[in-house]
Amino acid sequence: MSGLRDGAVDLPRTDGVRAPRLWFLWSNRWWARWLIRRRYRVRIHHGERVPSTGPVILAANHIGVIDGPLLAIFSPRPAHALTKRELFAGPLGPLLSLSGQIRLDRLQTDPRAVKSALSALRAGRAVGIFPEGTRGAGTLEVFHRGAAYLAAVTGAPIVPVTMLGTRAPGATSSSLPPRGETLDLVYGEPFAVERRPWPRRRDDVGATSARLRDHMLDQIEEATTLLGRSLPGPLPAGDKENVVRQKIDGDEPDQLTEESA
Repeated sequence: MSGLRDGAVDLPRTDGVRAPRLWFLWSNRWWARWLIRRRYRVRIHHGERVPSTGPVILAANHIGVIDGPLLAIFSPRPAHALTKRELFAGPLGPLLSLSGQIRLDRLQTDPRAVKSALSALRAGRAVGIFPEGTRGAGTLEVFHRGAAYLAAVTGAPIVPVTMLGTRAPGATSSSLPPRGETLDLVYGEPFAVERRPWPRRRDDVGATSARLRDHMLDQIEEATTLLGRSLPGPLPAGDKENVVRQKIDGDEPDQLTEESA
């Protein structure tokens, strides 16, 4: 890979966009893992399915508040996870920026997030994304096209990730798992997407996204069967993430689309 310049002048252009920081996340993952493992038992399954080099998209179901950090810190390769912008406004904001996480506005099109993610992929890195858009049951009832779009632009393979244990049944979206809980990250069979030249038609990206959803559902079923575990079920009525989900679904924003870039 020739880094940021590789494919950067293809549409959408990213030759003027700096790839997210990587050095801090790469050099500090060991102590972050140690710190998390003082509270939880974290198990990684089939990490060998993540390519050791080149661009890759890690597409995960989303059930708990700790999913993003786990994806970035415990994946076989450090990942730049698309992270809701609200977290950057809080006390974690400086750490998220320093560790190369990508700020995402979930409620409207976000060209900056598109180009940051593409810049990372064009530099041969790993990008994490939660196609559901918000925390929930983790059953992919809602599934946005962002992962399929990024793959169509770059040709990066998509590796599904099933999160298990990161939220207790009946717990709220902002709750942490109980101390001592086992947290499982199960990496599924890679999903290949052929790189498409510009323009990438909305219907084509949508069809690819539908196939990806089916593949991820198969991988979730395989993971729960393998480990004898279940997803936590829906969020409690009135949970704030349910409100956000209704807003996203009602407005149907395409955070990652050709038009937004």
